[in-house]
Amino acid sequence: MKAMEDQVVVDESGFQDDEECFFQDIDLLQKHGINMADIKKLKSVGICTVKGIQMTTRRALCNVKGLSEAKVDKIKEAAGKLLTVGFQTAFEYSEKRKQVFHITTGSVEFDKLLGGGIESMAITEAFGEFRTGKTQLSHTLCVTAQLPGTNDYTGGKVIFIDTENTFRPDRLRDIADRFNVDHEAVLDNVLYARAYTSEHQMELLDFVAAKFHEEGGVFKLLIIDSIMALFRVDFSGRGELAERQQKLAQMLSRLQKISEEYNVAVFVTNQMTADPGAGMTFQADPKKPIGGHILAHASTTRISLRKGRGEMRIAKIFDSPDMPENEATFAITPGGVADAKE
Repeated sequence: MKAMEDQVVVDESGFQDDEECFFQDIDLLQKHGINMADIKKLKSVGICTVKGIQMTTRRALCNVKGLSEAKVDKIKEAAGKLLTVGFQTAFEYSEKRKQVFHITTGSVEFDKLLGGGIESMAITEAFGEFRTGKTQLSHTLCVTAQLPGTNDYTGGKVIFIDTENTFRPDRLRDIADRFNVDHEAVLDNVLYARAYTSEHQMELLDFVAAKFHEEGGVFKLLIIDSIMALFRVDFSGRGELAERQQKLAQMLSRLQKISEEYNVAVFVTNQMTADPGAGMTFQADPKKPIGGHILAHASTTRISLRKGRGEMRIAKIFDSPDMPENEATFAITPGGVADAKE
């Protein structure tokens, strides 16, 4: 056990050097005439990289306290000098995509379905009714993300944002036993936060961005379980739907940017709702994931989970840019998500 723990820690420190070049620190703007006070203002709102400036609109930057339009123009211009903005060939982009890694789900069949596991630089959403394995999958990923995997994946730390009070550290101990890793090392590598409102959930993302930046290349996975629960509570009825979707869109956009900026995997779980219009279309399953089109378009890969016999669960690719629609069966065991034994 101890050897495995050392391996996790040693790999992390060695890996940091390779990853440092993945993003450019915002402090580089000093060389282009931007003063430290303004850089600190940007950091205070979670913009810590040059790419982060490129990903933020001028209007949003002007809303940062103490930044005038003239300053924003100067910052954008300086960022433009450091980053090549524009087109690249598909070959150049495919080279960049080689930095994408996959985190195993704990089940070989499930990994095959996803093309290797939960992908970095993308948002993977799992939705299903209660007891379909969403939270169990989240807990399993907390452990598997820390283990060295295929294609030189070295493992790393995890951030878990819990909106429904479903996180249980004891589950991580059971799952760690299955993979023969040290309990304390596993729990030490998971940063946990409980979100109480949708606003708090959004604020936590500023902390997440700062943490990813502070420990470059060390964090590999961000989990939100579940992404819509607090939006459902804070915005009720049709009258507040437009505002809810707007706030949700901002949060998902932030998640997408964080995943690309720091090359991390983002895994979110989602709830289901009855679809009152489904009776008209003779759908077999009159339930759908909540969040509407905004969440549907923001998630790179969507997985639908449903119950099978006993501890068996069925995962289906609902939407993916590169994986065909397909199904896989997995089981929920004391050691987390594993292959189903027929």
